[in-house]
This record gives sequence, C-alpha cells and structure tokens, in this order.
Amino acid sequence: MPAPRFEENLRAVQERIAAAARAAGRDPSGVRLVAVSKTWPADAVRALAALGQADFGENRAQELLAKAAELTDVPLRWHFVGQLQRNKAAAIARLGAVVHSVDRLPLAAALARAGESGGRPVDVLLQVDLGGPAGEEAARGGADPADVPSLADAVAGMSGLRLRGLMAVAPRGVEPGPAFVRLAALAERMRADHPEATELSAGMTGDLEEAIAAGATLVRVGTAIFGARPLPSDEDRGIPTTRVTPVTRDTDDPRV
Repeated sequence: MPAPRFEENLRAVQERIAAAARAAGRDPSGVRLVAVSKTWPADAVRALAALGQADFGENRAQELLAKAAELTDVPLRWHFVGQLQRNKAAAIARLGAVVHSVDRLPLAAALARAGESGGRPVDVLLQVDLGGPAGEEAARGGADPADVPSLADAVAGMSGLRLRGLMAVAPRGVEPGPAFVRLAALAERMRADHPEATELSAGMTGDLEEAIAAGATLVRVGTAIFGARPLPSDEDRGIPTTRVTPVTRDTDDPRV
C-alpha cells in the first residue's frame, strides 16, 4: 500500500476518534490510537511511523519480535494484544511491550519474573471476557468479570508488573455499547483499589465510537488503517510474518 493511502486512512481514523471523544464530552487527546499491524511487513510500520504514529500492536509473539528487530532505529511503543504463551513472556517483556491480554495468574507470574530479572516492570492490562453468543466466549478470551478484582490484586502485588488497566473485546452479534459500559463500570471499581490502573483498551475498526463513549483510552485499529489483511504464504505459516502474498481476508482478529 503506498504511503499516501496510509496517510489518508490514518487521518480518517484520527478524525473518527476526535469526533467520538467530542461527542462524549471528552478531550480527544485522552484517547490513544494503537495501529494493529499484524500480518503487515515491517516496512508498512515504518511508513506509518513516518506519519507520526507511535503505538503499534501485534497479536503473535514471533511476528512482534521479528518486526521489532527490523525497526530498532524507529521510536515505537509496542503493544501485545493477542493470547500470550508463558514461554514467550520473557521475550515480550525484554522488548518493553505493553501486554493487553493478561487473563490468568500463571501468565502474570511469568511476566513478573521476566520483569524482575530484566530490572524493568512490565506494563500490563487485564483482559476481561464480556461474554457473547454460546460458543463464542473462548474466541474472545479474557478473565471472568467476577475474577478480575482478585486478579488485579494479585498483579498489583507483583514487583515485576505495573497494573495499567483493563482490556476487552465486544461480544459478537450484539450491540457493543452495553458491553463496553459494563467494562467501564468494572474498570471504575478496580480503580477504587488501584488508582494507577487508568487505561481502558477497547474498541476497534467497527466499534471504536461506542468504546470511546464508554471511556476507552486506547483503541486498537487495524483494517481501517492498513486495509484488508494479507495472509502469509503456505511456506511462511508458523514463522514470523514479514513476507506476505497478495491473498487477503476481510475479518479482523478479535482484539483489533
């Protein structure tokens, strides 16, 4: 995709964010855009960074690590928004990425150990399962809302972590607004005990307006910026996706 289209798409998303914030009586500067670059090559990230975009998200550890290695000369803030395996926790922590998808104590403990050994606490958000149609919950991921307070307490007590807030994806097949309102209420209750946990990561290409209305401070947008997503070729499946074929799909990852 040529840089001029990146610029046009980025501006359009920024305008959507600003309009949604103003409609909600919020300062647009209180909402940060995370450009989700999954399956797009490092050159695409570089082109968007040249337009002033600093925050980028990935949902596969191998892909994030590969791109970050190609972009060490570019000042970026990386966000990991996918399901993270414990054996990849140390590598993601060393990169300094914000992890949006902590949903269980074993993962939190692995990240905490990595943060302690590296001498730099890992910024984390707790992913909340907002439910959905039968059979869909697991695809979205996240901790049960009833378990979030105890998970937050545990994470806040780990010296290798910094609890930054909550993340969630709206359920499929229903209006996203009510789900985001429930998420915001849970975040407000958590901040009563953990006032430093101010971030709310919610909203993507199709529902960022509803998320911002509910108080989102981070929105994760992929398709509206990059376009339809390239799929890796057969020989590239299972390895870092830095080369792509023209084959595309229109569906987004649940977290972008």
